[in-house]
Amino acid sequence: MASRQIAEMIPAQRRALVLEHIQKRGSASIQELADAAQTSPSTIRRDLEHLEDRGYIERTHGGALIQQRQPRSTFEPEAAIAAQFSRAEKTAIGQAAAAMLRDGESVIFDSSSTVAMAAQACLDRDLSLTSVTNDLGIGQLLASSSRMQVVVLGGTVRPGSLTLTGRPGSDFIPNLHADVAFIGVHAIHRGIPTETSLEAAAMKQAMVSAARRVVLLADASKFQLAAFCRICDPGAVHELITDDGAAEDDVDCLRHAGIKVTMVATAAA
Repeated sequence: MASRQIAEMIPAQRRALVLEHIQKRGSASIQELADAAQTSPSTIRRDLEHLEDRGYIERTHGGALIQQRQPRSTFEPEAAIAAQFSRAEKTAIGQAAAAMLRDGESVIFDSSSTVAMAAQACLDRDLSLTSVTNDLGIGQLLASSSRMQVVVLGGTVRPGSLTLTGRPGSDFIPNLHADVAFIGVHAIHRGIPTETSLEAAAMKQAMVSAARRVVLLADASKFQLAAFCRICDPGAVHELITDDGAAEDDVDCLRHAGIKVTMVATAAA
């Protein structure tokens, strides 16, 4: 990334870069992070305080390391940071997802930063789709194309996000028979997709039941300890699209369940 681009990064982009740097190495010094982000040590200190307050990392003398305690199963990542994290991987996954679609299909777009990349890729390909989503941002994005018929599900906006859950959207979804559902997840553990809240899981469960083909979109970082509640059994999923950073042991659990696994190469690889 060019110096000017780094200097112009919004805080969420910089914090995602810092977090990825620490995760790849296990720990990092303030000066190392300042060099990686091409910013001042004082800015990095503020970023580390922000990340520590939200449970991502633990501070050390002169630096930080990844949270050593077992993460809470209900831990909810900050939406602005999640949208910037593993961006190259999410972009490649989104492009692969859009490539499987054809004009005239009906598609459910779950509320997820990775699914949002698939929505953008659909626009880039100028696809004509009937789109259903519970994400206000994805709905606005898709509505920018005259070739998209967009249905935004009603509901209550989750704090700190653009995700809609609950009624009336949850009552409406069972009436649908979509061709494809793109589903995001918080974590995949032993082949089982999971989420941090009952409300989010319930909406995803309804989407899974309303689609003829269910495709999980999840970058390699999503293979971790299970989140609070199960979305569905592996047998309800038809395909997983992930990046080539995913461990073979993790994706084999899905392959053994009869799920097609597509692993895309990324620019960051």
